[in-house]
Amino acid sequence: MAPPGIDTSVAHPARRYDYWLGGKDNFAADRAAGDAIAAAYPSIRTLAIENRRFLRRAVRFLAVECGIRQFLDIGTGIPSANNTHEVAQSVAPESRVVYVDNDPIVLVHARALLRGGATDYLDGDFRQPEDILERAAKSLDFRQPVGLMLVALLHLVRDEDTPYAHVATLVDACAPGSCLTISHGTADFVSAETRAKVAAADAKTPNPSQVRSKDEIARFFTGLEIVEPGIVPISEWRAEGEPAPRPTPEEVSCYGALAHKL
Repeated sequence: MAPPGIDTSVAHPARRYDYWLGGKDNFAADRAAGDAIAAAYPSIRTLAIENRRFLRRAVRFLAVECGIRQFLDIGTGIPSANNTHEVAQSVAPESRVVYVDNDPIVLVHARALLRGGATDYLDGDFRQPEDILERAAKSLDFRQPVGLMLVALLHLVRDEDTPYAHVATLVDACAPGSCLTISHGTADFVSAETRAKVAAADAKTPNPSQVRSKDEIARFFTGLEIVEPGIVPISEWRAEGEPAPRPTPEEVSCYGALAHKL
């Protein structure tokens, strides 16, 4: 049963993503939208799983290699395994994490999961970065390095909503030593036919995505120092410890990267 205020007849990206991951917090409209995209791009579930693995590796890198102890995770989605706070706090229990999402069902789960401790949740929209920063500052100290996580989010923000300016606002508010982590859908590795099929299915959803090329994604990191191995398919980003064989770039169609603010 859906919590009050949630329109289950309209698909939502967070619940669709939960469906692809095999979760149970989704409704018929979410499953129908997910199945339509899966029909055009059958490895979409592989992409979703690999994106969660990328998130885990990125957070661990930030906590272990960079010494980051506070995280701002925007567009977190419905809690699943290896959430940002779980990975970070397994390395350093004192790590503080603020999650941000705008789906009411995410808020319900977050309130149940994130009780007390050093983890908080904000009902907020990436397109209002000043509001996010003001409220997140109650839990995070922006005078100290922050791990800014924009994982599987930016392809849901079209150019007319000025995503580059919003990312710049968020990065500008973070202290030197902070890091920006992004994963972003792309069509660089698929055929024109597949791209057209996915776009047609996606266009029928309330929030059509905008995949971007590697060069377009690189613009989000302007002024930052991208760490090795650079902007690469998420299945290849520091994935030495993952089971072989690894999915191909075409099977994930998503770039991932992490960069330092100097």
